[in-house]
Amino acid sequence: MTQKDQWPIAREAFPFLIPSAVLTILFGGIGWRALTLLGILVTLFIAFFFRNPRRKTPPLENAILSPADGKIVYIGECEEDRFLKEKSLKISIFMSLFDVHLNRAPVSGTIIARKYFPGRFLPANLEKSSLLNEQNAMILETEDRFKILLIQIAGIVARRIVCYAKAGDLLRKGEIFGLIRFGSRVDLYLPTQVKPAVRIGQHVKGGESIIGFRI
Repeated sequence: MTQKDQWPIAREAFPFLIPSAVLTILFGGIGWRALTLLGILVTLFIAFFFRNPRRKTPPLENAILSPADGKIVYIGECEEDRFLKEKSLKISIFMSLFDVHLNRAPVSGTIIARKYFPGRFLPANLEKSSLLNEQNAMILETEDRFKILLIQIAGIVARRIVCYAKAGDLLRKGEIFGLIRFGSRVDLYLPTQVKPAVRIGQHVKGGESIIGFRI
C-alpha cells in the first residue's frame, strides 16, 4: 500500500479543510452560532468530499477495474483517433459531488504517455465534454503490451485535475494516481476484445468494481 492509500482523507483536502476548521473554531469562540453551524457543515462536506475509503482489489488477473467512483453514462465502440488511433471500447463514468473523487489504476502497468489539455467546463455528464473539456490523458501499458487510454475530465464545477503519476511510472492495479475536484468524469478506451461487465446507469467503485474482462 502506498502512502497515498493510507490516509483516510486525500492530502489535497487540507488547504480547504484547515482554514474551514480554524474559522469554525473562531466563530464558535466569538459566539456567532449561525456562522459556526455553517462552518461545521462546510468542514464536514470538505472531509466527506476528499474521503479515501479502503478498497479491496479483486484477485482476478484478467479483470479491469473501474478507475473512479460514479455512474456509468456511456458504453460503446468508437474510433479513438487522438491517441490510440484505433477502434476502441469506450466506457465513461460520471462522478457527482457525492462520489469519492480519487482515481485508481484499472490494471497494473507502466504509463507510456501522458498529456494535459486545457479546455472548457461543460457538465461532465454530456458526451461532448469528452472532447471539449479540460482533461488529462494517459496511456497505461501492461507487461504483455495490453494498452488502456484513461482520460480525467473536468466538469462544470471542477476546476482542477490532479495527477500524481507521470510517464514512466509503474502503477499497481487499484493504486491511487490522482483525483478531480468537485464533479467530473473519467473515460476509458479499451481494446474491442474486452468484454464489458457493467451497464449504463450502474454505480461503480474505483479500484473495486470490475468494469470488464480481458478475453
